[in-house]
Amino acid sequence: MRAALAPGVRLLRALPRDSRYRGLTLVLTFLSYTSYHLSRKPISIVKSQLHPNCSTLGPNPHNDSNSTTWCSWAPFDGDNYKELFGALDNAFLVAYAIGMFISGIFGERLPLRYYLSGGMVLSGLFTSLFGLGYFWDIHVLWYFIIVQVCNGLVQTTGWPAVVACVGNWFGKGKRGLIMGIWNSHTSVGNILGSLIAGAWVSSAWGLSFVVPGIIITTVGIICFFFLVEYPEDVDCSPPLHHTVYDEDPGGVTTSEKDPEAVTSNEGPLSLSGQSSVDHHSNSPKEPAEEPEAISFLGALRIPGVVEFSLCLLFAKLVSYTFLYWLPLYIVNVAHFGAKEAGDLSTLFDVGGILGGILAGLISDYTGGRATTCCVMLVVAAPMLFLYNHVGQNGIGTSIAMLIICGALVNGPYALITTAVSADLGTHESLKGNAKALSTVTAIIDGTGSVGAALGPLLAGLISPTGWNNVFYMLIAADVLACLV
Repeated sequence: MRAALAPGVRLLRALPRDSRYRGLTLVLTFLSYTSYHLSRKPISIVKSQLHPNCSTLGPNPHNDSNSTTWCSWAPFDGDNYKELFGALDNAFLVAYAIGMFISGIFGERLPLRYYLSGGMVLSGLFTSLFGLGYFWDIHVLWYFIIVQVCNGLVQTTGWPAVVACVGNWFGKGKRGLIMGIWNSHTSVGNILGSLIAGAWVSSAWGLSFVVPGIIITTVGIICFFFLVEYPEDVDCSPPLHHTVYDEDPGGVTTSEKDPEAVTSNEGPLSLSGQSSVDHHSNSPKEPAEEPEAISFLGALRIPGVVEFSLCLLFAKLVSYTFLYWLPLYIVNVAHFGAKEAGDLSTLFDVGGILGGILAGLISDYTGGRATTCCVMLVVAAPMLFLYNHVGQNGIGTSIAMLIICGALVNGPYALITTAVSADLGTHESLKGNAKALSTVTAIIDGTGSVGAALGPLLAGLISPTGWNNVFYMLIAADVLACLV
């Protein structure tokens, strides 16, 4: 007797072809960028283990007169360890910021599947090389700096590629909500990275890097075999952006001024899998001329690109300071262990998931991406002040404040890097040329990455004067993000 068809298979067969491929694209790009962030997180968890308080571990077994740093990992065993940590962060982030401006240009001109999967394999290599410094007993600063620089450069392949892939498959309808949910890969990656790194941080911190390196390499190989860049490659209907498509019998032109009017049959959540241009499917198809990729200066002239790029610079400064320094702050201020601090810091990313979804939902409902960002940034400033002053008064207060701060800080960041970037990359001034998507995304995220590099650097320089001053810097950045 043959069993009935599995429920999951029946569901897949019920979905139209377009919906299946759209779902596959979302899942693969989600897993891709989750693994990117998963591989970036270990450095923030391992910092406290590279320079722990050795006096809590008992007497020095080597009878060294220095009783507070005997267990630290050279060259991070000196009094300047915070500056060296800042140098590690900036080796990655400065290389990332510089490489991002170039990456989008390559992303428009190279096959996205090759570009993305190749970058992921190389990211896995350099992430693992950092961890192998533990097993190879390397204590030379330049080794770790070079590995961080190389990793920063190859990690720039990720964001322009995944946003371009999603933009190729989805129109503008409900883009804020869909991309708000999809963008949770950032926080999911940070959470998984914290948990994976925390599992080995106290025993063999090298594995905190090697395991994420293996994971991102594996996902990169999967993307190479299964990622579909364009709907046309598998005979699916392409999405509609800001292009005039048809005239009704009365001579009225239909465009995506009203997104729902065009995307009601084609939107991301549609199960029909049909585009509003399907009524032309019986007409002979003429080969369309391939549009030229937009230039860097041409992308800058798109209305809103410069403004949102500067806003993201300050928003990402705050977000990445938390990404790289929050576990160490919790260790120093709340006096938790390295693993406990890493686990607690994941709550900031849980808030980031909620904030990204909320920001996308509100911006879709109101139609105001900029207003949504501004309101969340305004509210974030006093919340950061409160977290620094009352956030460590109890575990319950700390959990609540971390989630709230994570939502308010990462909400605008998520909205700008996803829905706003996709909107601008398919702006009506481009007349339907979606080849600008990767370049626009790279410009916005590249400018934001300048802030991502400045934040941890400033935190490393300011933290010796007190954590209060670090939070004053973050609050000032939040206000500036709102003003620009």
